[in-house]
This record gives sequence, structure tokens and C-alpha cells, in this order.
Amino acid sequence: MQRWRDMADIPEDWGRSVVTIGSYDGVHRGHQAIIGRAVARARECGVPSVVVTFDPHPKEVTRPGTHPPLLAPHPRRAELFEGLGVDAVLVLSFTKEFSQLSPAEFVVKVLVETLHARAVVEGPTFRFGNKAAGTVATLTELGGTYGFDVEVVDLYERGAAGGGEAFSSSLARRLIGEGDVAGAAEVLGRPHRVEGTVVHGARRGRELGIPTANIDTVPHSAIPADGVYAGWLIAAGERMPAAVSVGTNPHFNGTVRTVEGHALDRNDLDLYGQWAAIEFGSFVRGQETFDSLDGLLERIADDLRVVRERTGEG
Repeated sequence: MQRWRDMADIPEDWGRSVVTIGSYDGVHRGHQAIIGRAVARARECGVPSVVVTFDPHPKEVTRPGTHPPLLAPHPRRAELFEGLGVDAVLVLSFTKEFSQLSPAEFVVKVLVETLHARAVVEGPTFRFGNKAAGTVATLTELGGTYGFDVEVVDLYERGAAGGGEAFSSSLARRLIGEGDVAGAAEVLGRPHRVEGTVVHGARRGRELGIPTANIDTVPHSAIPADGVYAGWLIAAGERMPAAVSVGTNPHFNGTVRTVEGHALDRNDLDLYGQWAAIEFGSFVRGQETFDSLDGLLERIADDLRVVRERTGEG
């Protein structure tokens, strides 16, 4: 899959393509339906498929300080796009100047002159251009003018998550914030992941014989509610069942919120300075304080038994 950080990166001989545009944070199951249809339409037409997305999130430019919790950073999103069969991804720099393009100017600049769109595939609530003035109806009208088709895909899948609420990035963020990572996984179609560099922490886990990888997460990451989770630590080319702790370690009067993962039966790992990720499978318990260190160790032993069972290691 080709990855472009600017329109200038696109090959000069780039021909026609099928395009879909959106923030696509999380690439949840509704997004997958749209992107999957764009890929299928491109194959029907015998042209490449392109996903156009934005960095930073448009809300951070139009309303500074309102950047939503991030479900997937751009490199992870690109991996997910590639897994769906996308041929190219264009990450547009969303600046104040760019945000002021009218819907017609956006279409001409991005879809007509740059990507030579043959068709555009979107969800029913797609908005674009200055003050989000452009709608699917606007896009369809402009497509008639500039020679591309517009196809609308219903992205509103539903399941048990959120009591049957339509799948969306907002729903996934809310469930994650509540600690319902299993529900979020239903929306996303995979476990929620946070990632970043492994940094030095207080080293209490190592002193207790339960070393953890302390993740300095990507800015704006959607972090689950404080507590203990069953999940997986992805590092050094491995995906390892792990007990995950999110919070301030109240038993030790901690004040800094951390995300840490202990890979089961792996006390040999030296991951400092490396990039790592944690995937959340299910909530085990909330944060607690204990009367003694022995009480803490007993609870950790119970946690590890639960994690072992839930990750299929028991």
C-alpha cells in the first residue's frame, strides 16, 4: 500500500481512482463497511482505491482543545487500511487554511485535480468543506459536474455494545472510558489498542517479581478507565498474554496515571526505549488499596489467574 503525507507525494502519472474520505479514527466496523465497499468498487472499475484522512483531527483545528480521545494513531490506521485491501492512503495536513476551503474548492483540489476520482464512497452523514457545509447531496451534485459517481453506504451496524446503539467512534470512546473494553472490541471488530514507548517507572513490579512494561502512550490516546484488565502486550515481535494495569497505583499513593502490562511468565523482557502496544481484552477489577503488601500480592495472584483463564493460557 502506498502512503502519502501530502498531495505532492502522489505520482505525477496517477490515474483515476475510487476514493473514500474521513477521519476514520478507530476504523470501526461501520468504517470497515465503507472502506470495504470502496475497495470492492475500485476492483470492479479496475482502478486503485484511496483512503483520504486528516492530521491533526479536524476538531483540533476548528475548535482547539477539543481533540477527541484517539482510538488509533495514523500508523496503526494505515495498517488497518492495508488489511482491508486499500491501495493507497493520503494523510492531509488539516490546517486552518485547508479548513476554509469551500465544498467545491475541496472537491476540485483533492478529488478532481489530485486523485482523479472515478467514484467516491461515503457514509450518509459525511460532511466536508468550510464549516462542514458540504453534504452527500452536495458531493453528488459536484460529482455530476466533474465526472465522478457517489455511492452511499450505511455504516450503522449494531450489536450488544452500548445496549444496541449504532456503532460509532463516539460509542467506542465512551465504552473505553467506562472500562467496557469488551464492548469496545465489538464496535471496533478487534481489541482496543494503545501504544507508545516503554519507559522507566517506579520499578515496583520488578521488585515484586512481576515486571511491567510502562507505556508512554501516544498523545490523546483513548485510555480505558482505571483498573486491571486481561489483555496482550505486543513488543519485540511477539503478542503475549498480559495483565494490564491502568491508573495511579493508589496502594503506593501514586499520583501519575500509567498504563502498564505484565506479560505472563515472561520475566526476561528488556523493553526500555522500544515501541510497544497493549491490547485490552476484558475488565477484571477496579483499582484498590490494601491493608498490607501481602494483601496486594494475594490479589495480584488472583488477577493473574483470571487473566490466564481469559486469554486462554489457563
